[in-house]
Amino acid sequence: MAKVPIDVYRDWLKIEASNRPVDFYQLLKLARFEDNTDKIRHNYRVLNAHVRKFASGDYIMESQKLLNELAKAMLCLTDSARKLEYDISLGRKVGAAKARRSLEEILVTTQIVPPDRMKQVKSYADSIGIDLQEAVLQQKLGKQETVMLAYAESIGLPFVSIEEIGVDEELTVQINPNTARHHSFVPLMIDRGQLLLASPKPVNPDVEEELRMIFEVPVRSTICTPAEIMPAIAKYYPRNAAQLIRKNDGTSSAVTSQKTTPKANVQKNVKEEMSTPISDDDKRKRLQTTLVVFNFTVMIICVTLVTTNIPPLAKNTMLQLIVDGSIGVIVGLIAGFITWQKLSK
Repeated sequence: MAKVPIDVYRDWLKIEASNRPVDFYQLLKLARFEDNTDKIRHNYRVLNAHVRKFASGDYIMESQKLLNELAKAMLCLTDSARKLEYDISLGRKVGAAKARRSLEEILVTTQIVPPDRMKQVKSYADSIGIDLQEAVLQQKLGKQETVMLAYAESIGLPFVSIEEIGVDEELTVQINPNTARHHSFVPLMIDRGQLLLASPKPVNPDVEEELRMIFEVPVRSTICTPAEIMPAIAKYYPRNAAQLIRKNDGTSSAVTSQKTTPKANVQKNVKEEMSTPISDDDKRKRLQTTLVVFNFTVMIICVTLVTTNIPPLAKNTMLQLIVDGSIGVIVGLIAGFITWQKLSK
């Protein structure tokens, strides 16, 4: 039996033909120029769930196409800069820009962090050199999605669910796997002339420039939870991930660091690791772990030498302590160096 043609806008979204072409606000059933990101995101999720009911049988392709349109509409309308451009294209007259709330203000007013705890959380973040949202998550003051939603609002970027949006696998293979792993991002899609990435924080400007040269379009970050980015990285950028290399004639070929001679494989991996910048977050974690190993090693060695009086290199007690301490520091440096090397692999 032949498939019956349908009008997905009319049959699934109840948008009549007289209201065409469909803009993002119509698509998400929003008032024209709606600015409430919570409302925009809520409508998107309701419609996303509704359209997924048709993602089987004869209308799989139509369903997937409409799901992509809904996702693009949500991503545009929850991105402050992209929404402004879109609204102007629809004829909105723009007045003075509304001041964006800081992350601290959002966390307190939404009661994610009690006012009497905020100073403590900020002090904790400053003491170990992490961002405020990371400190809130580490202290388990709120759910990841709630905290990252607040963070996304504070910097004017969309919050996304990778599971809902999906990852464009044709884009993943064109990105250096080491770059994606070190900077914790995956590509979602190219929309309205921009490459959209999902990451727990905006991608480094140097990486943006690298990707802009590869794809020949500007790059825009979207915010996801750390819990979602880790399995996505593991899936699309494992250690043996292949990278699609564009040739000068416009064609592409896939290459991988595996299936080569052992010597060539080692040299290739070393070059890739050296050429790929290490993220500030990775550097901080490596340094913290290395310092912990160093301190514990020095303490254990010194205590052992002092209590056993080995080696008895000096008759003077003070000199003996200096000798013991020096040995402890040397062993600690060696242990710290080994730890750093291991974490760098």
